[in-house]
Amino acid sequence: MVDTDRITGAAKELGGKLQGAVGDLTGSHRDSAEGRFREAQGAAENAYGQAKDTVRHAADRAQDYAGEAQDHAEDAYERGSHYLRRGTRQVSHQVAEYPLASLVIAGLVGFGLGLLVSANRD
Repeated sequence: MVDTDRITGAAKELGGKLQGAVGDLTGSHRDSAEGRFREAQGAAENAYGQAKDTVRHAADRAQDYAGEAQDHAEDAYERGSHYLRRGTRQVSHQVAEYPLASLVIAGLVGFGLGLLVSANRD
C-alpha cells in the first residue's frame, strides 16, 4: 500500500518542475522560484511518505515474525508436554513392575544428592 504523502508529493514535485520550466521559458523569475520551491516541497513530502511506507513494512514484518515465533513456542510446549506425559507413564510402569529396585535407586540418588549438598558447605 502506497502512502498518500508519496502520491501528493510526487504530484507537487511534478507541478513544481513544470512551473519552474514555464518560468524559465517565459523569463519569469517569480514563477521559476515558486516552481523550484514547490518541487522541493513535493520531494520532501514524497521522501516522508517513503519513510512511512518503510516503517509500516518493517512493523508488518516484525508482526509476522512474532506470530511465527509464537507458533514455534506453542509447538515446542505441546511436544514438551507430550514427552513429559510419556516419561511419567514409563517411570510409573517401571516403578510398578520393579518396586524394590526403584526404591534402591531412589535411595542412592538421594544419598548422592546429600553428598553433593554437604560437600558444597565445606
